[in-house]
Amino acid sequence: MAKYIQSLERAAAMLRLLAGGERRLGLSDIASSLGLAKGTAHGILRTLQLEGFVEQDATSGRYQLGAELLRLGNSYLDVHELRARALVWTDDLARSSGESVHLGVLHQHGVLIVHHVFRPDDSRQVLEVGAMQPLHSTALGKVLSAFDPVAHSEVMEAERRSFTGRTVTAADEFEAMLDLIRAQGWAADAEETWEGVAAVSAPVHDRRRMPVGAVAVTGAVERVAPGGVLRPELIAAVRDCARAVSRDLGAGRF
Repeated sequence: MAKYIQSLERAAAMLRLLAGGERRLGLSDIASSLGLAKGTAHGILRTLQLEGFVEQDATSGRYQLGAELLRLGNSYLDVHELRARALVWTDDLARSSGESVHLGVLHQHGVLIVHHVFRPDDSRQVLEVGAMQPLHSTALGKVLSAFDPVAHSEVMEAERRSFTGRTVTAADEFEAMLDLIRAQGWAADAEETWEGVAAVSAPVHDRRRMPVGAVAVTGAVERVAPGGVLRPELIAAVRDCARAVSRDLGAGRF
């Protein structure tokens, strides 16, 4: 069994070639540099062009890297910077709240956990970095759906699965909940995704004042929302943490 897919390897080599040396290269230059037949090279270039990874100059016919690569690169840098800026503040939040803290970003119609601070006790815990959470039922996902137009479109177009008897799935009810989240600046999940688990989340903004992620405190429902009422000090602490990270990202005061 092959250990790699040849067409993907060739496409990667093509992108590296275009990334170095001359700004633009012709089909013959690319084919000869990579030892490919012109027809093969053209087919790969055509696919990369359709996906936005390569652009072709209309006058010369030469190829260069496309804008989609820049977008993907910026996305990686944004997430890397977000996590780096959030390290100290999320550690402080976990310590002051006594609960787990998650930092999440929009990714593939869900929430990708990019940072996780364990609850500061001796209990056994599992690192959740890299895990995915649903948009419609988690505090992180609801905050992103409320403040990020892309997340909002994705969550409204997708099937909103019911995880527990408390999960909100109806479109009109869900939209009303998002309106409330925008007005109050935070979201909660009280056993809407997992029985016995509650969370509070607030959005993180960048220097353009665009939502780039969200931070949440997560724990047992009896600690986070005793008697069915969210602890107001947890809400304040999460919002303060999100504002601090946003300020470090250049967002200014919110």
